Amino acid sequence: MTAPAASSTALHWLTFQLDGQAYAAPLAQVSEVIRMGEVTPVPGAAADLLGVRHLRGRVVPVLDGRRRLGLNPRDADGDSVRVVMLAHGAHWVGLRVDAVGELLLPGDAVAVPPPPGRAARIEDPVTGVLPWKGGFVALLDVRRLCRLPESDAA
Repeated sequence: MTAPAASSTALHWLTFQLDGQAYAAPLAQVSEVIRMGEVTPVPGAAADLLGVRHLRGRVVPVLDGRRRLGLNPRDADGDSVRVVMLAHGAHWVGLRVDAVGELLLPGDAVAVPPPPGRAARIEDPVTGVLPWKGGFVALLDVRRLCRLPESDAA
């Protein structure tokens, strides 16, 4: 398990909410934020895959952010629900989130490893946490979040 390098905190991050907790993805890997729209279910898919949707000529898988991170599922879509489109190399994956937050500029803040128990999971997408707004924000590794092989360069 590797915590984000100190230089990674110099990046810009897009924050979003899942089950009342703040998470963030590197802004460089966020292609856009869209409304949920129509998603076509995929029979036999993993429980956290909501389905696929068309986005400007591409078929993009859409993950349920809550289920992917082991949080309580959410049945109803609210007005604030969005899909954060993430790009890792040639791969695009949508992540349904409860609400999109704001741009996080960590400045001199230092990321620390995630709380005990999470670090034991090798493919855990949470790579570290930063103090933020009286709490913390969990930093996500897009490759791990989207379950892409390490050989796929960003």
